[in-house]
Amino acid sequence: MNGCERFRYVEPARGAHPGRDLTFKFFADGRLEIVDNATGSRLEPRDLRGGSYDFYVRQRISFIRRRLQESIARHGA
Repeated sequence: MNGCERFRYVEPARGAHPGRDLTFKFFADGRLEIVDNATGSRLEPRDLRGGSYDFYVRQRISFIRRRLQESIARHGA
C-alpha cells in the first residue's frame, strides 16, 4: 500500500444533531486526516461521535490488520 486510503462517511441527522459528510484519509505512515466536506474543516478523532466514531474505529482496525498482513507476507511469519 502506498499513498493513502480514502473513505467517505455520511452520518445521518439524529434529533438535534445535524448529519455530517466526512472524508477519512489513512496514510501509509500512520497519519490520519478527517475532513468535514460541508465546511472543509479538519477534525480530530475526539470530535467524532456515534456512527462516525464507529466507522473510524472499524476502518482503523482494518487498516492496522492490512498493514500487519503485508508485513508478515513481506518478512515471513
